[in-house]
Amino acid sequence: MFLSNRLTWQAAVMAGLVLTSVYAVTAQAQQASASGEVRRVDATAGKVTIKQGAIADLQLPAMTLVYQIDPALLKDIRPGDKVTFTAKREAGKYIVTQIKK
Repeated sequence: MFLSNRLTWQAAVMAGLVLTSVYAVTAQAQQASASGEVRRVDATAGKVTIKQGAIADLQLPAMTLVYQIDPALLKDIRPGDKVTFTAKREAGKYIVTQIKK
């Protein structure tokens, strides 16, 4: 009985560690760097539209996507600019946290 309870306890601890590890990897994968071309800038609304290649870490195929962005980051960004950027997924929304030409 003691050995059986001990194995059950160990299995439960290992399952918890695996779930914690999977959660940590998923949380880290919610931000990624990418490159693309700016299609539209709407500083008033805090949005930028970027045509980008696939972003595996955010599970996004190649597409044109509207991102939320701090309007201050758009100061020198214009449609047609080739940019590199860092984006994150938060509460189902995509947000650019850094952008440069």
